Amino acid sequence: MNRLIPSAACALAAALLASCSVSRPGGYEGYMTRSYTIRGQTYHPMSVDEALGFTETGVASWYNESTFFGLRRGNTSLGERVMPWHLTGAHKTLPLPAMVRVTNLENGRTVRLRINDRGPFIPGRHLDVTPRAAKRLGFYEQGLTRTRIEVLSVGDGKYRRRSRRGFLWF
Repeated sequence: MNRLIPSAACALAAALLASCSVSRPGGYEGYMTRSYTIRGQTYHPMSVDEALGFTETGVASWYNESTFFGLRRGNTSLGERVMPWHLTGAHKTLPLPAMVRVTNLENGRTVRLRINDRGPFIPGRHLDVTPRAAKRLGFYEQGLTRTRIEVLSVGDGKYRRRSRRGFLWF
């Protein structure tokens, strides 16, 4: 009987480690640009060409899709697992996935993150980010801040298209 207890403890420890492992979000091939309806409002995401080089200024907030102290993961609109320590975000009309540069206009801090979710669906907000991104941008404690987003690329894998804006070609 003494042999079963350490085995059970090892199995429990392995299960906990597997649930806490840091996994990089990604792997979605192509683009998600189909229209969708939330709370009676229909949103029409922009095309890939419209998104490349797109910039927007507005109010950003942070959100946390995981529960149970971060051990139970939430899912994004792409069906990916998201954890509080990922650098990801949500936008209502950008094609998914997209890489963006987010600048906090109140303190000048900048972070690159992957948009892989839809939202925020609160009037007056244009972007939701994970807690880690909010901390890097310096607004975790406040909850809201004014930001500017710039689209760097859209899509993953062979579908990835980069914005040409801001590059010097010699």
